[in-house]
Amino acid sequence: MLMPKRTKYRKPHRLSYEGRSKAGRTVAFGEYGLVAESGNYVSNRQIESARIAMTRHMKRGGKVWIKIFPHLAITKKPLEVRMGSGKGSPEGWVAVVKPGRVMFEIAGVDEETAKEAFRLASHKLAVKTRFVRKGEEEQV
Repeated sequence: MLMPKRTKYRKPHRLSYEGRSKAGRTVAFGEYGLVAESGNYVSNRQIESARIAMTRHMKRGGKVWIKIFPHLAITKKPLEVRMGSGKGSPEGWVAVVKPGRVMFEIAGVDEETAKEAFRLASHKLAVKTRFVRKGEEEQV
């Protein structure tokens, strides 16, 4: 599971996923990419299950790049606890994904295999996605 080795603060503020992504908008390493069309928090479990779905479909051929990382700790209060008395304890890790962000890249497989692998991976994610080839991601 992806998570940071250490963080500066244990309980960070929530970050916004509104607006367009500032960085990571191009397919840099692979031939094909999976771009976020909507913004949301993507948990480390979702990233891992999407990676497994892609690599299984490609029969462990080709190469996969994960271009998002869950840096943000999400806190949660226990069930049936009264209001107040501070912020809850850290519960999990999420990546803040804004629209336009390239989340995954694939190389070394044909386009049909890459499309199907990304389709399977997109079902595991909490954002709407779109398939792109290298050099054509600045449409939206």
